[in-house]
Amino acid sequence: MQAYSSTPLTDQGIVTDATLHWNLGTSPLVEQAVKRGEGKLTKDGALLVDTGKFTGRSVKDKFVVRDATTESTINWGAINQPMSGEHWANLKADFLAALKDQDELFVADLFGGSQPEYRVNVRVVTQMAWHSLFVRTLLVRPKADELASFAPEYTIINLPSFKAEPARHGSRSDTVIAVNFTEKLILIGNTEYSGEMKKGVFGLLNYLLPAQGVMPMHCSANIGADGKSAIFFGLSGTGKTTLSADASRTLIGDDEHGWSDQAVFNFEGGCYAKMINLSAEGEPEIYATTKMFGTILENVAMDEATRELDFTDASKTENTRGAYPIEFIPNTSEKNLGPPPSNIIFLTADAFGVLPPIARLTPDQAMYHFLSGYTAKVAGTEIGVTEPQATFSTCFGAAFMPRHPSVYGNLLKKRIAEGGAQCWLVNTGWSGGRATDPGIKRMPIKVTRALLNAALDGSLNAAAFRTDPNFGFEVPVAVAGVESEILDPRATWADKNAYDETAAKLVQQFVDNFAQFADHVDASVLDAAPGVMLAAE
Repeated sequence: MQAYSSTPLTDQGIVTDATLHWNLGTSPLVEQAVKRGEGKLTKDGALLVDTGKFTGRSVKDKFVVRDATTESTINWGAINQPMSGEHWANLKADFLAALKDQDELFVADLFGGSQPEYRVNVRVVTQMAWHSLFVRTLLVRPKADELASFAPEYTIINLPSFKAEPARHGSRSDTVIAVNFTEKLILIGNTEYSGEMKKGVFGLLNYLLPAQGVMPMHCSANIGADGKSAIFFGLSGTGKTTLSADASRTLIGDDEHGWSDQAVFNFEGGCYAKMINLSAEGEPEIYATTKMFGTILENVAMDEATRELDFTDASKTENTRGAYPIEFIPNTSEKNLGPPPSNIIFLTADAFGVLPPIARLTPDQAMYHFLSGYTAKVAGTEIGVTEPQATFSTCFGAAFMPRHPSVYGNLLKKRIAEGGAQCWLVNTGWSGGRATDPGIKRMPIKVTRALLNAALDGSLNAAAFRTDPNFGFEVPVAVAGVESEILDPRATWADKNAYDETAAKLVQQFVDNFAQFADHVDASVLDAAPGVMLAAE
């Protein structure tokens, strides 16, 4: 049965003769997707889809309409590219015209945000059934009585068949993602990658919430048995989803949250996990979701005869993904929220082998590393790349932050000061050398979990600490159950001079990157910058 809305599409200026599918549930949407040839069922009942030529977000094709509302509030640049009002008017008119010609459309009325005081009502109009299933899975699903009175504040129109014209629409190519904060409308054309919708809502909340004093965050979050929350910042590949999906802790969410006076609250009602090399042994909770009806698997390889999945096959993309309702993970928060955090974890995958597996940060160091947003790419993924590459993504999510990074940085500093949260830097990367050096392996997950558990239960604070000579943060000298040598990255290198040289280069990269924030932070944050004081032989 369809849950029709009391607010018609004409309120968003949409006039169409298409058959409208309103707020369909999981089963009918899966049926529609299979019937329309959009996906196939796997052996265990998950929906497998192929996202076409786009297997990730098209960052260079995203634009924000520049007008009186956004002129002084958006951090304009390579990430937040401006679109003129004239180009937007053309694009919107052509999108609305394209909607008239559709045979079928799927409409989903959803919430962005789990804390009622700060959520936004989002209507998503899609051309494809599986896109409607995806966005319904990832956002917060209203209850029946909430749907009956649902009034959309923001609208997303997603038409993969729409091809933009750069001259007419101001786009870079025939693909376009355009956001108009004044008209409360997001238009997505010529891409089947579902993450554009998810991140569209994230960007929307990242714009709206700071003005209300709420800190929006690209992080996962969970709650311990002691009732204390922890949040995990980290870029893709650092372990954000894996480490938060711990059966011994209650999961709040895996990717996007807000930090208000009262709570840490999930922006979403589902999870969007990387599937590459997924195994039952390494990530049992996430692996189990791939065998559940209602999970959507993107670009995962499947044997057509047996319908068995191969998570090791990266022939289509390394960015294979799975979307599933959060309740598919055992021990999740009933209301998708928890108390303000007692611990803040910054995750990084250091491919240079320089950073320790865990370090304790002062509030100023925390702001420095938050604005830096460091991780590293492993060489070999691109032709001609032979060394690890440092990646700095401010706020651990630069691509989704419409406002200036200092807005989010200052909010974080204020929240830490008010709540007294302890901050930690956790390196899930390599130890004993650079990732490209022969025989060098990634940090054992059991070491990461042991150190993380000690930090979260408070016992790590009782350990003896040393001051790192390069970064100035505190590093534990000994932790029960962990070999002491691995706590000191320099000690794990056979060639100590090589470590010192590599560390000096990484420190300089941090310093060079942070120069862009020098005029926007307090002197105490600048004083928290790393400095080279090479360890004695």
